[in-house]
Amino acid sequence: MVASALALSGCVQSQRTGSGSSSGGSVNSTFVFAASSDPKTLDPAFASDGESFRVSRQVFEGLVGTKPGTADPAPLLAESWKTSADGLSHTFTLKKDVTFQDGTPFNAAAVCANFDRWYNFKGIQQSENLAYYYTSLFKGYKDKPENAVYKSCTASGDTEATVTLAKPFAGFIASLSLPAFAMQSPTAMQKYNADAVAGTADSPQLSEYAKGNPVGTGPYKFDKWDVGQQVQLSSNENYWGDKGQVKKIIFRVIDDPNARRQALESGSIDGYDLVAPADTQSLKDKGMKVLQRDPFDILYLGFNQAKKQLKDLRVRQAIAYAIDKEALVKQTLPEGTKVATQFVPESVNGYNPNVTSYPTDKAKAKQLLKEAGYPNGFTIDFNYPTNVSRPYMPTPEQTFTNLSAQLAEVGIKVNPKPLKWSPDYLDKIQGTADHGLHLLGWTGDYNDTDNFVGVFFGRQKPEFGFNNPSLFDALTKARGVSKLEEQTPLYEKINDDIMKYLPGIPLANPAPSLGFASRVESYPVSPVNDEVFNEIKLTS
Repeated sequence: MVASALALSGCVQSQRTGSGSSSGGSVNSTFVFAASSDPKTLDPAFASDGESFRVSRQVFEGLVGTKPGTADPAPLLAESWKTSADGLSHTFTLKKDVTFQDGTPFNAAAVCANFDRWYNFKGIQQSENLAYYYTSLFKGYKDKPENAVYKSCTASGDTEATVTLAKPFAGFIASLSLPAFAMQSPTAMQKYNADAVAGTADSPQLSEYAKGNPVGTGPYKFDKWDVGQQVQLSSNENYWGDKGQVKKIIFRVIDDPNARRQALESGSIDGYDLVAPADTQSLKDKGMKVLQRDPFDILYLGFNQAKKQLKDLRVRQAIAYAIDKEALVKQTLPEGTKVATQFVPESVNGYNPNVTSYPTDKAKAKQLLKEAGYPNGFTIDFNYPTNVSRPYMPTPEQTFTNLSAQLAEVGIKVNPKPLKWSPDYLDKIQGTADHGLHLLGWTGDYNDTDNFVGVFFGRQKPEFGFNNPSLFDALTKARGVSKLEEQTPLYEKINDDIMKYLPGIPLANPAPSLGFASRVESYPVSPVNDEVFNEIKLTS
């Protein structure tokens, strides 16, 4: 809705305006933030995980950002844009006098270089484990143009770039707020062979650029990455906006939630994300600050229909009836979490209050299993991540344990398949058919329905292992409808169709919490994690 409205309007002033001056003050300008894992890559075009994007948001900027405290799009490197009546042509007026951290000018030619780079990905670069977002949203590449959304980019002088699409995409403007579509220095990408990705789709090897030479226009520049230990950034002295109080950032890898809490309490870090529900009051009692994001995410139990049992709709329905979502939320998820009925949060267009539902009914679950040929139940692999906390799943092991116990009550036994989150777990779930039940989720990136159901179910994917052309076609049609009054009923029907087909079970919309030292006066909390550290205010 917001994307369509902005596309038809003129410009809005950038949310990160500033003279480039520093917000002064005699404070400790080093900010240490505990990350739950290493970033998967320093090249955001090949990332889909939150820890990669947390680093990327400091180093890189896109044409479009978000309005503070919301998921809605706002100008950033593009000061304004205009969209043609047919929705295919988008002309961006760019911010002047911006340079990349290596001195390369940011201009229309650089914009087109980035768009053309994504469109020209080849081979394993197009895999789920790498170009996840481009593949999901833009559908095709130069060597496979039949489904491609992108067509071309033209630079008109230094400050005007026109992106032409091959087919309408209502969420195009909003999608550009994703770190995956941030502007990167063409000079640095060429110098450090950004596209030299080796290995296989299941186990890609990062390029020299992605391991240690990322260059954007953001307020911080990359210093070093000690894998397994920390990522260090420092202030970009040539940044076009407000440099802020924080001059040095250390993202310290602490994978254990208890260790993160202890590090904050001891004063060795300044903050961390995904505070465990049980730790909230304890931190407050010790003088720490706990801030909460508005829920804009989804936790789900995924079904891989490449597995015989899960291919049967009756089995998927049985599992749905077996699960008590209320108990799961109460026992394992943060205060403020809502039970999910579908794969979009309530605030997103197309949310349907009347979708097909599966209230907890153990007897019905057992009857469906019997009808499917499993009167005594069955055993299946249950994949879940370890050594990580995600906004939608702060304690994966607890979530797994809770759900396993519920499934056992109806005769479904699980083979526990724990796996370290990055990169192993995501690679296995998103890139291979070697998994069964699995825990995963999504933090919405921008306010558009396609960013949820389109990303999940817009095409055939190894994660879910099914082919449903009618669903794919319906999602393709809906994402191209720019008028909200026409688009809303399409998505309402799609959300109900998904719940009837049941490719997975939406479990909850968690409300993630962050913990900070008392010296943190304010932090730019964002429902989509668009939190740039030059906006942090410190008192000491």
